[in-house]
Amino acid sequence: MSDIQSITAALIKFRDDREWAQFHDSKNLALAISIEAAELNELFLWKEGAAAEEVDKDRLREELADILSFCFLLADKHKLDVKEMVMDKIRLNDKKYPVEKARGTAKKYNDL
Repeated sequence: MSDIQSITAALIKFRDDREWAQFHDSKNLALAISIEAAELNELFLWKEGAAAEEVDKDRLREELADILSFCFLLADKHKLDVKEMVMDKIRLNDKKYPVEKARGTAKKYNDL
């Protein structure tokens, strides 16, 4: 079993032990991801430069774990392979952002 499969299995066991699957439809999982991402953003709100890099690591870990957990559950719900879809996205972005055009710039692919 891969690490991702182990994590997903642990999340499903946690959820099922509490009978929470009934609340985990696609819409609610997507909303949960968005809400947890907003909580992550709150850690950086009003901070500039170096201060934004000095975020509370415990809170950062907690918010990222929440986001990843809901992402894994949503992917599992739709029978999506997390590793495969991330690797596919990297390959797609490699074509959209070739090194010779994208290195050192934050421009969107259609502005390169």
